[in-house]
Amino acid sequence: MARQWPGVEEGVSYGTPSLRVGKKFLTRLRAEDFSLVLVGVSFDEREILVESTPEIFHFTDHYRDYPAVLARLDVIAPDALRPFLYRSWRSLVGKRVLAAWDARPNA
Repeated sequence: MARQWPGVEEGVSYGTPSLRVGKKFLTRLRAEDFSLVLVGVSFDEREILVESTPEIFHFTDHYRDYPAVLARLDVIAPDALRPFLYRSWRSLVGKRVLAAWDARPNA
C-alpha cells in the first residue's frame, strides 16, 4: 500500500525488505518475528498499543529507546497498518510533493 505514495522506494535494511522515502527509513520487515517496524510512534502511543493489543503490537529491547512499535503481520489487518505508514510517509516526504499530494481531487 505504501508503494502508491510518491517517493516511496524499495530497499533492504538489515538484510530484509524495506521501504524508504528518498534515503529516509519508512519501514522494514523483521524476518525473525514476521513483524513490520512502524516508526514515529510515540512512547505513550506504543504503551497503549502494546497493552491493549499485545497479540498485534510489541517491541524488543533494540527498540526500547526508539519511538517505534512492531506489528505482527500474521495478525494485523492491512487496513490497520495504513495510518501508521501514512503518518510516517507524510513526515518524510518533501513539502512540494506533500502539497501536490494534498491538492489532488478527492484527496
